[in-house]
Amino acid sequence: MSDRLSVFKTYKLYVGGKFPRSESGRVYEVTDAKGKWLANAPQSSRKDARDAVVAARKAFGAWSGATAYNRGQILYRIAEMLEGRREQYVREVAEAEGLSKSKAAAQVDAAIDRWVWYAGWTDKIAQVVGGGNPVAGPFFNLSSPEPTGVVVVLAPQESSFLGLVSVLAPVIATGNTAIVIASEKSPLPALSLGEVLATSDLPGGVVNILSGRTAEIAAPLASHQDVNAIDLAGADEALAKELEIAAADNLKRVLRPQPVDDADWWAVPGTDRMTAFLETKTVWHPTGSLGASGSSY
Repeated sequence: MSDRLSVFKTYKLYVGGKFPRSESGRVYEVTDAKGKWLANAPQSSRKDARDAVVAARKAFGAWSGATAYNRGQILYRIAEMLEGRREQYVREVAEAEGLSKSKAAAQVDAAIDRWVWYAGWTDKIAQVVGGGNPVAGPFFNLSSPEPTGVVVVLAPQESSFLGLVSVLAPVIATGNTAIVIASEKSPLPALSLGEVLATSDLPGGVVNILSGRTAEIAAPLASHQDVNAIDLAGADEALAKELEIAAADNLKRVLRPQPVDDADWWAVPGTDRMTAFLETKTVWHPTGSLGASGSSY
């Protein structure tokens, strides 16, 4: 018989590359599918939400200005680090969602693969949604995608890890910075993800993770003037409507919640979530002339 005491993990927020406790000092109990206590998670306040916006805005310039190839390397590094901590996430997902170990392992593996999938898209999405446009006249007309800015992501409530990765990865793959509101019922896998992001070469502030009451955190973020877009994946119908109205104040892009089930998170995600938070910049440039004949490109 061992007489040592278990070392319980203290879960913290992930904001600006650091791990603060909630400014409010509040926590709430997180239980498994059977009601067994797992941990106390920090209950974020409006001040925590505002701090996350400041961190995300500060990181946006460098992250959006990084090469797509470099962003892909960092996303792949996240997958590498998750692979090394696979057993921890299998346990946390199993406890959070009441799954068997084998089913939780399949979800974690799919989430790791999703990071790899989006890592491969970082330097290809511009070729799909951008390009040269035919115009009447001696001009080049080129369209290229650019990130929207600071994006708030309401993580899915039921799919605590695979769903979370499926909505977060496309946001940062395209050069946006993100503020994630973790699943209210099962926030622990999301909070642990912060520990991986902090050691994956991802600049501080690119991803910020908050936990607590979804409606309480989302309300000030939806109306925040320095937030450019919001993904309502984890909002119910009533909350989604409320947040859409708040988001209209500064013309935020809004990705409405889609009716999804577990099967949808397993499906190949496509490019929709990447293009949802991209703007298109179109540049005109005169072609000039070639030689004495006056012919142009």
